Amino acid sequence: MNFFQTAALIGLSLLAACTKPEAQKAEPPRPAMTMIATPASAFDTAFSGVVQPQTQSALSFRVLGRIISRPVKAGDRVEAGQIIAALDPTAYEAAARAAAATLASARAQFDNAASTEARQSALLAKKTASQAAFDTAEQARASAQAAMQQAEASLVKAKEQLTYTVLKAEYSGIVTATSAEIGQTVAPGQAVVTVAEPTRRDAVIDAPEAVIDAFSLGDKFKVALQIDPAVSAAGTLREIAPESDAATRSRRLKIALESPPPAFRLGSTISARVASDGNPLIRLPASALLQEGDRTRVFIVDPETMKVSAQDIEVAPERDGRFLVRGGLKGGERVVVAGVHRLKEGQQVRLFGSVQP
Repeated sequence: MNFFQTAALIGLSLLAACTKPEAQKAEPPRPAMTMIATPASAFDTAFSGVVQPQTQSALSFRVLGRIISRPVKAGDRVEAGQIIAALDPTAYEAAARAAAATLASARAQFDNAASTEARQSALLAKKTASQAAFDTAEQARASAQAAMQQAEASLVKAKEQLTYTVLKAEYSGIVTATSAEIGQTVAPGQAVVTVAEPTRRDAVIDAPEAVIDAFSLGDKFKVALQIDPAVSAAGTLREIAPESDAATRSRRLKIALESPPPAFRLGSTISARVASDGNPLIRLPASALLQEGDRTRVFIVDPETMKVSAQDIEVAPERDGRFLVRGGLKGGERVVVAGVHRLKEGQQVRLFGSVQP
């Protein structure tokens, strides 16, 4: 290799060493559809339902018989202890008289057996009666005593069954339904009259299973009559059915009404919605959620740097594909609502569009 070739190679090496690599092009901001997190009431729609009593009893007889009296009808007010129906007592009166006669006979036999035992005991003491005769008298007295006690119990049972032929109201209330008529033979436990205690009332609604997680006991509701929405009352959620109805896939909610007006009669049709002064919640579409195991996250856009950051939130399912945010997100924050699975932490975005909350 001559001098000129060596100099050319050295020059090329120096030129390559001094040449800087072309700077990599920066990744362009990714278009992102977003929405502003806006707190609102948990539900802006009303649930239809009816006014029902908190306490309602289907009263029935405890013995078999034919109804001879039912002095009440639906809508009547009854007082505690008032007679609301009666059975034909003839057979039970006869049974009570028979039990009384049996008891009288048993007592007579017991008195005779006791006297015989006393005589045998006196003769045994004088050595004029045998021990066997005394033992027989003593056994007869014990048997007569047991028979008398059995007859006493039978009389108590017969008298108690006689009282079962009269059906009385357990508490003051309103008759809401009658299920048996005069002349009808009813079995023990068969409903005859239904009585409701009217002072404590519930607004009963059926909510779709998908939204149940958004409710919790103690939630405040505003309940209004459908026939006159100006008539309303406050209520507190006191019971959530543990199981869904197999046909409708809905759960029954009972809202205890607080000082309802007189117009809230039993059976009235009402509309119930979450009270406006309750804790507001944020709605998000399902496309905004990033599920990673047990964690649920969303991407928040920093308005200054236009970069996204993942944030853990707590959600409850609502309806129509939207979810309620129970925690982890503040009102006014901008949330990415589409393409979240293709975003990375700290990635820069540009606003492409927005959706309404």
